[in-house]
Amino acid sequence: QVQLVESGGGLVQPGGSLRLSCAASGRIFHINQMGWYRQAPGKQRELVAVMPNGGTTNYADSMKGRFTISRDNAKNTVYLQMNNLNPEDTAVYYCNADVRVSASDPSYRGVWGQGTLVTVSS
Repeated sequence: QVQLVESGGGLVQPGGSLRLSCAASGRIFHINQMGWYRQAPGKQRELVAVMPNGGTTNYADSMKGRFTISRDNAKNTVYLQMNNLNPEDTAVYYCNADVRVSASDPSYRGVWGQGTLVTVSS
């Protein structure tokens, strides 16, 4: 079983910064894409940023220039640095990873974390 555990959420003032972390653990043979999504109250879950293993990073347009995704493959961890936050960024932020659990099974399965709440308010 694979688990993703997010951390780093909290309350921040407009214009402030936060850094989210997401660590994958459990039965992991290989992780392909890792990324972040968010869901604001009353809205659908949306893409924030994704980072394939060795591929091109993709950001949602509203996050470009403010958010930076990075990963440490040795630690199976993905990060999201969020700068210049505004109240519209308030949401639960979810980590997602495409995980291959064994050498004998070539398939990848999507795994979600439990989410971490980011609140931007003065």
